[in-house]
Amino acid sequence: MSDGVPGGVDVHTANSARIYDYMLGGKDNFAADRTAAEKIARTFPESREGVRLNREFLGKVVRHLAEEVGIRQFVDIGAGLPTQNNVHQVAHSVDPAARTVYVDNDPVVCVHGRALLANSPTVAMVNGDVRKPEDVHAKVAQTGLINWGEPVALLLVAMLHFVEEPYEHVAKLREALAPGSHLVITHLTRAEDRGGDTDRLREIYSQAGVPLAPRSAEEIAQLFGDFEQLDTTPFMPAYLAERFLVLGYGGVARKP
Repeated sequence: MSDGVPGGVDVHTANSARIYDYMLGGKDNFAADRTAAEKIARTFPESREGVRLNREFLGKVVRHLAEEVGIRQFVDIGAGLPTQNNVHQVAHSVDPAARTVYVDNDPVVCVHGRALLANSPTVAMVNGDVRKPEDVHAKVAQTGLINWGEPVALLLVAMLHFVEEPYEHVAKLREALAPGSHLVITHLTRAEDRGGDTDRLREIYSQAGVPLAPRSAEEIAQLFGDFEQLDTTPFMPAYLAERFLVLGYGGVARKP
């Protein structure tokens, strides 16, 4: 990462967004993040592949929703640091007028995101926390890019396993969506036969002050509420989907 570190950013404590960035081969991370990432990789050697598959899943879903469903509004909560094939880039490859708002509660993410998107009139970055859904809803609306009265793709990708009790918060976000909107979630699954490794993973993240709550596929499915679950086959080849489920769960659902 460049020497221009935003004020208030702790470079000595690992951060989940920067760990993710490092695992994707990014440069926006510090030594503490790289150390934590290597510890995670030693505990779960497949973690890097999981991060890659998660990113691949996200890109395919966004393209499908833009190209096949006609969605033109994307809200990515817990977006993380800008990297290759961002949501707005994939959406713009289908329609340059598509609008994207990124939401994150990390100051370094917001600073870097705003700098990157400064000359992108159809893209914005706001500081917000999924645990405050009303605040997120208001801040996204204030950008002038998203009309909550029209279908929106709401993306909660690889971030809800960092929230101890997400169900009520996600329910409020679902309620605010217009009919025809889509909810996209990916989530770390709980490996029952690797309880010791999962506990070690929790310990690594706890050292960064981040709770980690892997969940079963059934528990993750509850986050979609009464939305219509879509077949994920168009988004991921069968062999990838099979491997992805070992590491995490990815799903897409539509609001009737």
